[in-house]
Amino acid sequence: MAGSGAKRAVSFRFDRRIAAHLKRRSTEIGEPQAALAERYIEEGLRMDEHPLITFRDGPTGRRAGLIGGPDVWEVALWIDDLAGETHPAAVVVAESGLSRAQVDAALRYRAAYPDEIAARIELHRSETAAGAGETAPDTP
Repeated sequence: MAGSGAKRAVSFRFDRRIAAHLKRRSTEIGEPQAALAERYIEEGLRMDEHPLITFRDGPTGRRAGLIGGPDVWEVALWIDDLAGETHPAAVVVAESGLSRAQVDAALRYRAAYPDEIAARIELHRSETAAGAGETAPDTP
């Protein structure tokens, strides 16, 4: 999620409780404190900029998702699949149970981070294609 650009040293002073909590969490998940703090700051900034967006872990890493809904890439893929429709977002709302606000939030997030969402869609497509090549075992 975070860019791979050059790092810049920044100094912060945290409340002792927050510092201890960060250290505990870092130890629990085996991620360096600085990397964890950077992730929390990055995700917090993105959530401030994009209400209704949260971040969650999964087998392919952390990804943006709608609070109470699917991952952003899933909504984006659905919209892409409805490219021939006059109002694809309205179709998603009607067929998914998502609110228009949720769909719009996913689309705004995608517009802000197009490479991230495109990479998730490509990962899904490649995994789906690989899975489609598998055959079911013969049954007697």
